[in-house]
Amino acid sequence: MEMNVRNDKKLVEIWLTNTEKIDPVLRERLKELYAKYKAKKYTVAVFESGKGDLYGNTRDLLLFNRRRSAEKAVRQEKMQRTAAMER
Repeated sequence: MEMNVRNDKKLVEIWLTNTEKIDPVLRERLKELYAKYKAKKYTVAVFESGKGDLYGNTRDLLLFNRRRSAEKAVRQEKMQRTAAMER
């Protein structure tokens, strides 16, 4: 388990391996950490290792976000043109 406490952002990042994420004892210890940092009004984010292809999944996510951003830009441009024509 790797834990990063970012006091400037009131954020705790916890990184678990595949073995750690299924360990019931560790899961109970995490509950204690949640309570401790909740009292300090921190956000606790737990990241668990997966079984997927990191490169492929990241590439697909980036492509999806790029496509979505381009579609949003086109919609916004159309709305601006429509508004300008109505004037």
